[in-house]
Amino acid sequence: MGNHLRYQAPSESAALASAAPAPPEQAGTWKDFITVTKPGILRSNLIAAFAGFWLASRWDIQFGLLAMTLLGTLLVMASSCVFNNYFDRELDMKMERTRDRSLPTGRLTPKVVLWYAIILGALGLAVLFLFSGVLAGIFGAIGMFVYVVVYTLWLKRTSTWSTSVGAISGAMPPAIGYVAVSGQVDMGAILIFALLFLWQPPHFWALGIRRVEEYRAAGFPLLPVVKGIKRTKIQMIPYLVLLLPIPILMYVYGYAGIFFLVIGLLLAIGWLYTALKGFTAKDDEAWSKKVFIFSINYLTLSLIVLILNTTF
Repeated sequence: MGNHLRYQAPSESAALASAAPAPPEQAGTWKDFITVTKPGILRSNLIAAFAGFWLASRWDIQFGLLAMTLLGTLLVMASSCVFNNYFDRELDMKMERTRDRSLPTGRLTPKVVLWYAIILGALGLAVLFLFSGVLAGIFGAIGMFVYVVVYTLWLKRTSTWSTSVGAISGAMPPAIGYVAVSGQVDMGAILIFALLFLWQPPHFWALGIRRVEEYRAAGFPLLPVVKGIKRTKIQMIPYLVLLLPIPILMYVYGYAGIFFLVIGLLLAIGWLYTALKGFTAKDDEAWSKKVFIFSINYLTLSLIVLILNTTF
């Protein structure tokens, strides 16, 4: 411990130097500033935010409000992801999936990334509060707080509840989009929030099963690591069952038409069936990959159909 110095023989010094990680060949580029925001997450959540906005608008779109709401949501989400990268930089070095990121490799410095996260968050919240309404701004702030503080700094390192609680932040974008138009939390806001909230744990647990040994080696207390794969399969089911009523309620309350009722229900049943097959699967990795891919297709198709079949 500490900075105690001791003499090293030339051969020992050379051996340690050769074992040390090589410095980055070049400083961070604009691509590093983009990748540290996790573009894949931003893309899927922007679609969800658009779906929430569209659902509340019922085809009567205020394009200026839409643009500012998507911009504010994008900046808030980007800030949250950058904070996540900042606080997880040492843990990311332990996983093959994340060790090539900009911070673990040294292409970006922690100080630069921290300021980048702060600036993005401040701009995003300002845009939401000023242009999308107080409620949208509050939802944006809650999403950031849950993802950065509750999920990243606390539960991700200590509890199997990290995935379920973290899903709150992932379900905020469509809620932000919805309340930017409606100015209130009604059944539509609750249903679009529930769709994204219930989708996330089984989606992420499927990835967790595929990479369970990586998470174990990194020390993450993910559900498959702590409770085992069988328990994880069981815990997926309640979330998938609760997805079944969403298209029904969307139709009953007049938010979506018959196409979303039928297609949304069939997609939910298909995902549940795929998950249930895991109890007889002989290859958990192959099965979890199918569940993971199905989950992505489920969300994408559900949101597209919901947008196209929103009632007037």
